[in-house]
Order: sequence, then C-alpha cells, then structure tokens
Amino acid sequence: MVSATSRAAVTGTRLSSVVPASVTGENKDRHLTGLDLAMKLHYIRAVYFFDSKAVEGLTIYDLKKPMFPLLRLYYPVSGRIRRRDGRPFIKCNDGGVRIVEAHCPDWTVEEWLRLPATADDDLLAFDQVLGPDLGFSPLVYVQFTWFNCGGLSVGLSWAHVLGDPFSASAFLNTWAHLLHGHATPDSLHQPGLLDPSPPRFRPNNKKKPSSLKLVDPVGDSWRATSFAKTRTHTFRLTAQQLNDVISRAAAAKVSRFDVLSAILWKSMAKLGEDSAAAGLRTVTVCWNKSPAAGREREAPSNEMAVGTVGADFEAAKSEVFELAELIAEKKEDESELIEEAMAAEGGGGFDCVVYGANLTFVNLGKAKIYELEMKGRKPIFANCTIRGVGEVGTVLVLPGPAEEGEESGKVVNVILPAKQLAGLRDELRKSWGIV
Repeated sequence: MVSATSRAAVTGTRLSSVVPASVTGENKDRHLTGLDLAMKLHYIRAVYFFDSKAVEGLTIYDLKKPMFPLLRLYYPVSGRIRRRDGRPFIKCNDGGVRIVEAHCPDWTVEEWLRLPATADDDLLAFDQVLGPDLGFSPLVYVQFTWFNCGGLSVGLSWAHVLGDPFSASAFLNTWAHLLHGHATPDSLHQPGLLDPSPPRFRPNNKKKPSSLKLVDPVGDSWRATSFAKTRTHTFRLTAQQLNDVISRAAAAKVSRFDVLSAILWKSMAKLGEDSAAAGLRTVTVCWNKSPAAGREREAPSNEMAVGTVGADFEAAKSEVFELAELIAEKKEDESELIEEAMAAEGGGGFDCVVYGANLTFVNLGKAKIYELEMKGRKPIFANCTIRGVGEVGTVLVLPGPAEEGEESGKVVNVILPAKQLAGLRDELRKSWGIV
C-alpha cells in the first residue's frame, strides 16, 4: 500500500486521449482466444523511473506525439470490447488510449524509490478496470508523472485480455523507438488474431485445467470481487545475493527463477493455517514460450504458457532443490486445455482467475523492461505487477537494474493478502536473509 504521505504527493492529474494516426478501417476486429478470456479479470501495471538527464527538454507534447503512429501499428490497443453472439471481441474502432499527466512536486525519483518495499506505485499507473460500460472502457492507460527533480515515471495500465506482460513491454519499447526517431516495422505479425470464428476443439472430458479457478459471474464489470484484498511486497536482490541464495539451496543446475520459486513455495507451505497455499502440492507456473524474448514485431497476444507442477510430497518438508527441479522439469503446459475449456462453454466462456488460482509463479526474467530507453539512458528502476490476483497469491520474477559492468539481480514481487504477506516476509528473513 502506498503511504498516506505519498498518496497526497501526486497532484494535477489531467486525462486526454490519443488515437491512431490514420483510420484503421473496417473488418479488422480482434478475435479473443480462450486464454485471452481466461485473463480478462487481470490487469498489468508497469512503472519505469527515469532521471532528469533522460528526459531533459521533453514536454508532454513530445511524449504524446509518437503515440499516434504507435497506435496505427498497434491498432487493437485502441479498440473497445464488444460482443458477438455473447462472445467478447475487440472492435478496432480507433477509440484510443488514455494519456494521464500528473505531477509529484514534493518528491524526487530517488526519494520515491526509497519508500518501503510494500509501496506498489498505484499512483503512478492509472487504476484501470474494464466495465461496466465495456463499450467505452479503454484497454490501455499511459501515465506520465513529473517529479520535482526533473525526473519522470512512465506508468502503463494494460488490460491482460489484450496481451501478456511481454506484449505490454514491447508496446512501450516501440513507443520509445518512435520517440527518438528509430526505425520500426511497417506492420505487425498477426498470427490468426483476426479470425472472427472461435477455435474448435474435440471434447476432452478426461482432464480439466487445474490452473483456473471459477469466480462468481461478473457480467460487464470485469473485476473479481470475491477475494480478500491483496498487497504487494517487492524484494530487490542483487546478483551477489542471488548467488548466495543459490549456493545455500544447492540448486546450481536449474535457473534462478526455478530456485526463487522453490524457496517461496516451501516458505508459503510452512506458514500453516495462516496461508491459503498451505499444504498445497500444486502450483501454477507461467513462462514465455516464444523463441524470442521480445515481441516488437508481433501484435499483442497472450502467448505465455500457463502450466502446473504437482509434488507427491509435502513442500514444507522438502529440500529446495527438489522443488526447483520439479518446476524446471515437470511442469505441464495447460494452455490448450484452457482454450478447450473456454470453447466448450460457448459464448464468452466462464469467469475465472489464473493468477492466484493456485500459488502462481510468473517468469518475466527475459522481459526487455530495461530496453525502454530515453535519450539512450535506461530506467533507474522498472517494475511490473498484476491486479485481480486470487487469494492463494502470485509471485513475479523480473530482471533487476544492472550496474555498469555488473550482472543484474532480480526483482521479486509477491502479491498476497496482508496477513499472509507478513508471515512470508518473516519466514524469508529468518530462513534466507531475504528482506
């Protein structure tokens, strides 16, 4: 939660709209896949911080101007949700995205970044929810907040139904390329996203996706309200801290993501009755299955794999390396099962959550969040989190900022109900020295 002091610090908010530089035209409706619809109650929030040298001389006009050609390229981003025979789709009607201008006159960027790690930067990325007037709800907000040091934060609020965090990152990276006059593609690869007919699957009654949790019907207000309110805590681990943790875990043969996920899985399982994840032997893992980490030449899409990992032993009593090897080698991709389950329901599928249905680990380690450059300067810090998470919780692992000549660390965002989050922080501090 952002402190009361910081909450009063962001002022002078102004909203405007930006549309594509040219008319998109007819017959370019964006079909929503089953995985898109499974993600419709989730929202991506990303914030990038820049020092004054990176944005010196730039005005709000300069920042908005590249949005017009950007939206011509990413025209589904300017669309609005409509329904056809009950099934939602994106009408590419050039409705535009919202631009938010704000000021933080009493804080510097460095002061803001020294806030407690439970602060989640909500004030720097617009609080967006689709509905109840779906036809008028923008899918994307971009917020520019000026600090009194001359620094700037760029905040992105992105409806997950539109695409995953890799797509959201590529969208902003392309905006930065246009801002500085770099070459961009004339068009984006659209892998079947404009097909107006939903996919057809053969019935499969033998297995259902365990990575989904049904929620009460939401109608046209795309927000899950049946869960306890969650909070976010950000752990920032340097490369040296990571190496120390991996050494202690004796898990050098698997990725850092696998090790961090295993530590958090074990720690959550040890919380006992205070944790909705206690005793659970199944977790969800989300990872990028595209061969290229970036999506700069692809239309936004939900291409991340959603899979599950099951343990036939108690996670709380296991060794970290055992859980890490399970995550690395035994995860089962359920993406096609999700598509099938949504298609079997007909219309718009059913209302559900993915993040927090089980304890969920999201691997964003290859996301190019530090390639969003302003005047050749990388962000001082960049962060990403998810809204609409179920009560079992979600963990996002992102790249951290790299000092010149040094390996980058990791940023770990943990999203849990407040009581469970406090218990997890205490367990990580005592057992692993992670604060």
